[in-house]
Amino acid sequence: MANRLRDGSVLEAKKSKLKPPPLFKVLILNDDYTPMEFVVVVLQTFFGMTREKATQVMLKVHREGMGVCGVYPKDIATTKVEQVVSYARKHQHPLQCVMEET
Repeated sequence: MANRLRDGSVLEAKKSKLKPPPLFKVLILNDDYTPMEFVVVVLQTFFGMTREKATQVMLKVHREGMGVCGVYPKDIATTKVEQVVSYARKHQHPLQCVMEET
């Protein structure tokens, strides 16, 4: 959309193209010590999963070594990782949660 000024010059609106923020996958890693039920509780509590979905993700972690909990912007992913690790340590489990760019 152009605007014409009194002196005859024309101003054109500059279109800025903003890229959406990069997204990060939050992953839970398998270990030999954290109980499966604890992982299900973590997935329900911090990622809002139903019990069925949390169980599916937990089994994927158990069988494949890691599972995706969700995909978020960087600040939210960082917060989720910190919350999960803190909760696991509070309950004396070595559960690892990490994030990686998609």
